[in-house]
Amino acid sequence: MGSGCAGNTAAIYAARANLKPLVISGHEAGGQLSLTTLVENFPGFPEGVNGPDLVENMKRQAENFGAEYLHGAVVDTDFSTRPFRLDVDGEWIETLTLIIASGASARWLGLENEQKLIGHGVSSCATCDGFFYRDKNIMVIGGGDSAMEEANFLTRFGREVTVVHRREEFRASKIMLDRARHNPKIKFVTNTVVEDVFDVSQNLVSRVRLRNLKTGETWEQDVDGFFVAIGHIPNTKVFKGQIETDPDGYILSKGGARTNIPGIFHAGDVQDRVYRQAITASSAGCMAAIEAERYLEAEGH
Repeated sequence: MGSGCAGNTAAIYAARANLKPLVISGHEAGGQLSLTTLVENFPGFPEGVNGPDLVENMKRQAENFGAEYLHGAVVDTDFSTRPFRLDVDGEWIETLTLIIASGASARWLGLENEQKLIGHGVSSCATCDGFFYRDKNIMVIGGGDSAMEEANFLTRFGREVTVVHRREEFRASKIMLDRARHNPKIKFVTNTVVEDVFDVSQNLVSRVRLRNLKTGETWEQDVDGFFVAIGHIPNTKVFKGQIETDPDGYILSKGGARTNIPGIFHAGDVQDRVYRQAITASSAGCMAAIEAERYLEAEGH
């Protein structure tokens, strides 16, 4: 379930084991990499590789070994008995094992132009895209640990990093906030929201319009990179009450790639709230497929 790095890698391994996997593509086919332009930190590509090309190559590799792909999203589940049942856009299918690789979706501000500029200056991953903004002006939106971590990381590349937060107080832990406050490249703009991101006509980020929530003052500020760090939403809603998750919805691992339900495994960002990289998702997909293969073998399949 899922067609990003985790799901595609699981499909490659499962297909090579002759398990005839069915991959359900999900709402965001290709996962987070489908929103990324150049990926420079995936091993084996010295010149980098386009995100959509990387996941498409993984898909083709899985299909070459016999994996099948079903376009659609899981809208309901029943894990009370085996075979497990999945409702894919109104049609129920059954499976003896399931690898949940449904990922986690970045929280966005919800601005129309923000969505149009994702991958062209708008990003939700400093580790993925920070390198492209060497000696540039960068803006980070958020007030939690993730925002502080992203801002500190981005000072390795950017000339200046501006953290914009809608409140006066920050949710970030004291140590993360202090680290950011003591970084000379970081400046803070509080009680402020982003009203718009420009410039769609040039297909790149050039400036933003900001508004102070206390004074009502609006102004525009030049910026080259726009990083939204207001969290991720794990795509686990359809399993609610069946698969054990933490309070934020991330699947709780029971060791390896196992969930609380025997025969159901996890892979990638749906369980990983720390690393969230293409390579760690692929590694998790490999683990889940091997565990699923061993589980079925132990049952005599």
